[in-house]
Amino acid sequence: MKKKIWKQPRIIYLAIAILIISFFVVNLDNSAVEISNLEFIGQATLPKGLSFQKTELGGLSGITYDAQNDLYYAISDDRGQKAPPRFYSLKIDLSQGNLQEGGVIPVAVTTLLNENNQPFPPSETDTEGIAVTKAGTVFISSEGDVGRLNPPFIKEFALASGKVNRTLPIPNKFLPNKNGQQGIRNNLAFESLTITPDNKYLFTATENALIQDGSAAKPNLGSPCRILQYNLVSNQPEKEFLYPTEPVPSYFNLTGKFASGLPDLLALDNQGNFLSIERSFTGLGFAVSLFQVSLKATDNIKNINSLLAVDTQKIKPVQKKLILDLRTINAPLDNIEGLTFGARLPDGKRALILISDNNFNAIQRNQILAFKVTTKSAITRLVNRFLPLD
Repeated sequence: MKKKIWKQPRIIYLAIAILIISFFVVNLDNSAVEISNLEFIGQATLPKGLSFQKTELGGLSGITYDAQNDLYYAISDDRGQKAPPRFYSLKIDLSQGNLQEGGVIPVAVTTLLNENNQPFPPSETDTEGIAVTKAGTVFISSEGDVGRLNPPFIKEFALASGKVNRTLPIPNKFLPNKNGQQGIRNNLAFESLTITPDNKYLFTATENALIQDGSAAKPNLGSPCRILQYNLVSNQPEKEFLYPTEPVPSYFNLTGKFASGLPDLLALDNQGNFLSIERSFTGLGFAVSLFQVSLKATDNIKNINSLLAVDTQKIKPVQKKLILDLRTINAPLDNIEGLTFGARLPDGKRALILISDNNFNAIQRNQILAFKVTTKSAITRLVNRFLPLD
């Protein structure tokens, strides 16, 4: 009798444990991801003035990783002055668990074609963001040209041919008008682009505030950016969120130049968690920070046309957590503007790749930085809660 009574609770406990584990395994792909550590594992720079397939390789403003083909696609923000708007295919060697000089090799260049299957005319685009899909395409964002009233765009292009497949509609509040009272600021628009792992949603953000939302970033003053969420099934913009950039002091700024903003986002999961870059230029060079960003409990501001017309203290912005100040790594920083998850490293962890825009400037570099990523999924956090590990 004693033996029977002992066995019954053990069976019940085992059944409960199986049910709990099954629930988390089924929902593992949808679980939220938290980055717990970033380890710098090296850098590489492309030669200055590098010519590849009759184009000058530079202005690399965004990067995305195609795991199926083990290729990275980097968009150039050349406005057609040196060659037609284009993106490059790169091989990045992380086989030894780090990135070394000479580890980044261009292997192809793809010219972007408009709806008439022709290269975009000069000065019509300012391509900044890029994100690959599971369908053999890339979405690319352009900041346009406010001075010429060329609107920003988000278009999908075929990887093989560069032909445009579809164009996402841009909400009116983002479009510049003739009197300069609304819309994006020139060169401070859709720098960022990312797609959720399930390929259902695309996100972009303004680098600084819309004109009707507030001031551009200034020394000691951040800027209220907007994150814009698209549904890739309906092709429609669905939600908008407030993203305030951090105020940046301008130490010993003898040049008088100052720039700060949000140049890229990277979706970590399907639950509204991202990595963001905030990049600033001051008198002491570049400062770059990585934040983990959450949309949880964030207010949808889609129906607010002007943040200056409302009390922003009542709006819940995105939640931000500083992950890494890149000034602490052993590498001088250039104009970092893009980021993507990369290939798996030999130990199974993901790589994170950052890339700089050299502005086709002789004193700047096409710099690629690599990091090893340690993440915690929801199930890992649950296990650690009950079985804490040192």
